[in-house]
Amino acid sequence: MEHYYWFGLKSVPLVGNVTFLRLVSHFGTPERVLKASAHELSRVKGVSRAAVESLSSHDYRPFAAAEEERLAASGAAVVDILSERYPRLLMEIPDPPPFLYVKGELRGNETAVALVGSRRASQYGLATATRLAHDLAGQGIAVVSGMARGIDTAAHWGALKNEGRSIAVLGCGIDVIYPPENGALHESLTKQGAVITEFPMGTAPLAENFPRRNRIISALSRGVVVVEAGEASGSLITARYALEQGREVFAVPGNVTLSGSRGCNALIKEGAKLVERVEDILEELSIEPRPAGEIPQPPSFSLTGREAEIYALLCQGPLHIDDLIVRSSLTASEVSATLLRLELKGAVMQLPGKHFAVT
Repeated sequence: MEHYYWFGLKSVPLVGNVTFLRLVSHFGTPERVLKASAHELSRVKGVSRAAVESLSSHDYRPFAAAEEERLAASGAAVVDILSERYPRLLMEIPDPPPFLYVKGELRGNETAVALVGSRRASQYGLATATRLAHDLAGQGIAVVSGMARGIDTAAHWGALKNEGRSIAVLGCGIDVIYPPENGALHESLTKQGAVITEFPMGTAPLAENFPRRNRIISALSRGVVVVEAGEASGSLITARYALEQGREVFAVPGNVTLSGSRGCNALIKEGAKLVERVEDILEELSIEPRPAGEIPQPPSFSLTGREAEIYALLCQGPLHIDDLIVRSSLTASEVSATLLRLELKGAVMQLPGKHFAVT
């Protein structure tokens, strides 16, 4: 029953994050809050009369007991704000979650940078997100994103494929994999980083959850890099949160003729740091680059004639597997087998949506 009372207090109507933390600060533990009298509760500064009445009348026990059972069945853990594993940067925002549901390893003091962008990303955007995440991981920096389709997915995989850490912040319950095709990514993140959320078990990925998710993405990070975004992209919400939280905002410039570039180009006009390579991020954050000898080097590899043909095509830019089949002299099965061998050699990497690029 380690977090039984934490779940219970969070379930009380009108007790949001700020009120929760005020109460725990006053009484010491959630259990003492829930067992306090109405008179004792009314003496806590900043707690409304309506919240006191809700605390006095609400039966938290069914939800708390059920949540403990769901948590145990999921294999996840809870990291509360009193734990040394709770991210210190997250404590700086006005309404930090009292606790987080976690799969994987969450660290209290970790240098991290967020990479976010469009769900309908171009090949240029996917390749750029993968490269930046790969290079950040090579500098020992954790990559934070939201595990959405497109740029988020590319950023997570880019870090993981360079043996780096990556953190996914969900807009749903820890036991809900969304989007469903990211099951393998979800599993890899739990082994090489963490998947986290503030939402209770079983929470569906509703649209209203994602702005709240975005404020955590930016809060965990020293800076937020927007790789590709339209004018109404949710990534711009993350950038706004970053500014409010005192984080640095970066943007990758895009093709001025494409609507998917307008968000990033607008951010640059407004003063965001233009990013072409990882050094631009390190410089702005005053992070000393690792000496060249400490940065993981890509593995050397020899290629067969068939592998060289595919590799040469990918050197011109990322391609979808169907384009490789059309442009090469190989069958679909031969291209698939060749790509697998190139991946195993470390020569190419798979991007979201069956696109491939050289490492």
